[in-house]
Amino acid sequence: MLAIAGGKGGCGKTTTAVGLARALATPGTRPLVVDADLDMPDLHHRTGVDRQPGIDEAVARGDPRGVAQPARRFPGIDVLPCDGADTATAAALFERLADEEGPVLLDCPAGASPDAAAPLRAADRTVLVSTPRERSLRDAAKTAAMARELDTPPAAVVLVRSDGRVDPGELLGCDAVVHVPELSEPPLETEESAARHRQCAKSLSKRNI
Repeated sequence: MLAIAGGKGGCGKTTTAVGLARALATPGTRPLVVDADLDMPDLHHRTGVDRQPGIDEAVARGDPRGVAQPARRFPGIDVLPCDGADTATAAALFERLADEEGPVLLDCPAGASPDAAAPLRAADRTVLVSTPRERSLRDAAKTAAMARELDTPPAAVVLVRSDGRVDPGELLGCDAVVHVPELSEPPLETEESAARHRQCAKSLSKRNI
């Protein structure tokens, strides 16, 4: 289970979560992407699924995979929205997901609040997402520190809107860095974006994540 996290809102976490899930999909394996951003849920909108059912229903039924919806815009992955869930219910769901087979990706909220800590606490490793801007990188470094404290250390860094000139590896304490360039089209609709997410998935596979 991977926490897709970053300290700054709007840095590309949801795009990375969906793109990486698509890259991790294989015949017979459907990655599950869960919206863990309770305050600003966006995953359902980006993937073309309904706002409900979501985390509340998954906990009530005890069947996250059964409640998840196939992503209409991106075949091959399933999506679990969080609309209406509270912190305690979401945390219970994240803990339950540890027993699920196949890739699970948690689209985390920004910052260092309890809501941001809950998915990090449950995940196995973190994929940090940032832009090359100094403020975004500083916020990502704070997220990296929190992830390590919660025993979910960074496994990879995805630097979006990046021309490759900034190397955040030392700052973020992770040498597996994937640069996603500025793209004129919606990122998830480009082959360039797909190629970079496949690169990230390959890096994670090499590390036995």
